[in-house]
Amino acid sequence: MDDSTLENPLAPSRDTTPRAEATGQPSPQPPLRAPVTDWPPWTAAAALVGGLVLAAVGGLIVDIPAAVFGVSITASHIPAGVEIADTAVQDAAFVAAAVFFAHIGGRTVRAWQFGLRPTPFWRAVRRAALLLFAFLILSLIWVGIFHSPKEKLLEQLGAGESTILLLLSAALTCVVAPICEEFLFRGYMFTALRNWRGVWPAAVISGLVFGGVHAGSAPALDLLPLAGLGFGLCLLYLYTGSLYPCIAAHSLNNSIAFGSLEDWGWQIPVLMVAALALIWLIARTLIRAGVITPERPLAGADAGAVVSGG
Repeated sequence: MDDSTLENPLAPSRDTTPRAEATGQPSPQPPLRAPVTDWPPWTAAAALVGGLVLAAVGGLIVDIPAAVFGVSITASHIPAGVEIADTAVQDAAFVAAAVFFAHIGGRTVRAWQFGLRPTPFWRAVRRAALLLFAFLILSLIWVGIFHSPKEKLLEQLGAGESTILLLLSAALTCVVAPICEEFLFRGYMFTALRNWRGVWPAAVISGLVFGGVHAGSAPALDLLPLAGLGFGLCLLYLYTGSLYPCIAAHSLNNSIAFGSLEDWGWQIPVLMVAALALIWLIARTLIRAGVITPERPLAGADAGAVVSGG
């Protein structure tokens, strides 16, 4: 893979799935589909629970020192800065739990197995745009019928209290959350659940769980549309073979929602572009650092692990 491909996360790459001619077996999936692994289906639930437990422990690690230094924290009120820190810890916990359970059984784990691999740019753009358009229409119909209340998330994060908190809230909502949530829900849970009953049950379960974890940050009436978005993101992942389009679509959706809650106009497209630019910069940095490596044919036990997944 040449340097230009390494620098562009969405640049097309060679298909590295072992071919029928080389293995004597049918190819397990079409090129550019979501990676196949042998992650046990039960670890999908374990990763979710582990992520939530780790997030709770991490939250205590943040909250207890804050309280010791005089910050007033109660069950009904968490200061905005602490809320941002707690949410960031939760997002990091999602990634840590997914990586931990992917290693269960001594497996060798690579970033591309979570979908961090290239895909044709315009294919990704078309399918992500279709998903966002469908979700926007669904959301407008849903709000028109049920008149769901306005989200309180930005109030909890203190976006209206200062410019610093506004910027941190935007970065958390439109950059950090899309990366970490997609890593767990699509990159790990959906992939592991596909080894149980196939694509459709995995997409439905992943979507419902994705909607459910937003209870508390989103109105109860909005959880079902969010589950629909989660389902659609699973299909986007499946048909592009990459997590990058899912992260981008998730970021764009959150940017629109963030700007709408702030009653923004021209600032919304600026936020969308800035968020995508930051995500691209993070991906490029991880590629340069060797955390995200090119997908290559594996040998021995690693190859068997990739090919044997359903």
